[in-house]
Amino acid sequence: MSAQYTIGLDYGTNSVRALLVDTADGREIATAIWGYEHGHAGVVLSHDPNLARQHPADYLKGAEVTIVQALAEASRSVSGFQPEQVVGIGVDTTGSTPLPVDADGQPLAFRDEFSGNPAALAWLWKDHTSFAEAAEITALGLEIRPQIMAKIGGIYSSEWFYSKILHCLRTAPEVFDAAYSWIELADFVPAALTGTLSPNKFTAGICASGHKAMFNEAWGGYPDKEFLSRLDPKLGALRDHLPKRVRAVDSSVGGLTAEWAKKTGLPAGIPVAVGAFDAHLGAIGAGIKPGTLVKIIGTSTCDITVKRDSEKLADVPGLCGIVDGSVLPGYFGLEAGQSAVGDIFEWFVGYVKPEGGSHEALTAGAAKLQPGESGLLALDWNNGNRTILVDQRLTGLLVGQTLYTTPAEIYRALIEATAYGALTIINRFEEYGVTIDQIVNCGGIAEKSPLTMQIYADVTGRPMKISRSAQTPALGAAIAAAVVAGAHPDFASAQKAMTGLKTDIFEPTPGPHAVYRELYSIYRTLHDAFGTKAWQGNLYDVMKKLIDIRNRVRK
Repeated sequence: MSAQYTIGLDYGTNSVRALLVDTADGREIATAIWGYEHGHAGVVLSHDPNLARQHPADYLKGAEVTIVQALAEASRSVSGFQPEQVVGIGVDTTGSTPLPVDADGQPLAFRDEFSGNPAALAWLWKDHTSFAEAAEITALGLEIRPQIMAKIGGIYSSEWFYSKILHCLRTAPEVFDAAYSWIELADFVPAALTGTLSPNKFTAGICASGHKAMFNEAWGGYPDKEFLSRLDPKLGALRDHLPKRVRAVDSSVGGLTAEWAKKTGLPAGIPVAVGAFDAHLGAIGAGIKPGTLVKIIGTSTCDITVKRDSEKLADVPGLCGIVDGSVLPGYFGLEAGQSAVGDIFEWFVGYVKPEGGSHEALTAGAAKLQPGESGLLALDWNNGNRTILVDQRLTGLLVGQTLYTTPAEIYRALIEATAYGALTIINRFEEYGVTIDQIVNCGGIAEKSPLTMQIYADVTGRPMKISRSAQTPALGAAIAAAVVAGAHPDFASAQKAMTGLKTDIFEPTPGPHAVYRELYSIYRTLHDAFGTKAWQGNLYDVMKKLIDIRNRVRK
């Protein structure tokens, strides 16, 4: 039997990637990356630092360009490869990244009258313009629909579906009124590839619908019209136009159209899997199972774990949602994360621009420092806090600076801050009975920064394992494609065949871990002092404790 291959399309913040994978063993035979054309590194910005949009034309062109390039690479590198051996496509994307569409499912951004209107674009996951609307949704939800709020961690985020749509309604009513509905990027791409964008054919994924649009079969799908109408009657009316068909990633939305087959060279009719967020399919690509926490570390970080849906599971405050089937069918998917990780390091290098401050030089300098040696401690909130505080109006903080503080010391403090944030999430899971037996990391930082992985191990006191694939979201999408194409009967067998871990493991070291336990206690003091209303205390000792630790370590 000739080999079978699937394609995983991975839509990131700045680019799209196509990964061609052998379904027998997960071997990655070709990849192609294309940077979005619009905006700054693919993101449309403005004078408002909270605004971040993307042009949907980039999503379509990106699929065509990368698939064609990946097939060409496969033809060069694999003897006898033919595009006819590709049996399916899977799609992962950022999220929540919703876009307004007309009654045919076409993006409003494609219309001439909206060509210069950023509200008609896709609202990228890190667009925080709707922080006020998110707070309003949270307050109303806690008042009249606490059962719904419990499943999303108790707080609705400005990164999510309804808050962005409500902000559009209030600030760009011409766009809201012209839109028949709003759909997620994770659902737009599979529908575009299969010609199923029209509402009577459209299929949405439970991943995006459940975690960001509060879809749950227990209350009849989306939040009820009465609740949404209390926010605005027009938002209540929109409920009637939201996708009716919601499925998990073990379903197909349809077959690749003849038009897309001609554009790409793929066989027409091959199944395209229901789309999901990059972190969720990344978890699949990293071999997610109960007891495993998968950390997808990039510009931001998403933390994913699962638990069988037949088992009792407490509502966990501060999470990005608990959704049945959002990662693996038959399991609750639990999502948490940090709103910025790699973005924080890039901010320091790209915006502050310290002298001699490349990532490589700063990493080398930071690696020479011992935990606590700098006397610095930072909060990892430069883009707000996603978990556990769910507050996008929080900002970064650096404590302990002196006239002798160096760029390398600051760089290490920023890495440590993201590790403290990671530990806070792990602790929250376990506080509510979700056991974490192992941590598997993936993404660019996990691949390229041994220093970061060692700091994470030393801060958390847990081994840091690395996914075998450097492209786990795309691999997870290819695994979903393999399942819907019938190359594997289920996700368990597909993961067993197509995923794995690297042999190198970053083990925690006792001495640094002991120092980090002290520093984490100070981090939690600042975390609670600046991030919660309930905290009552005195910050008088914070700087002095940092100096005491610094002096002790330097001796």
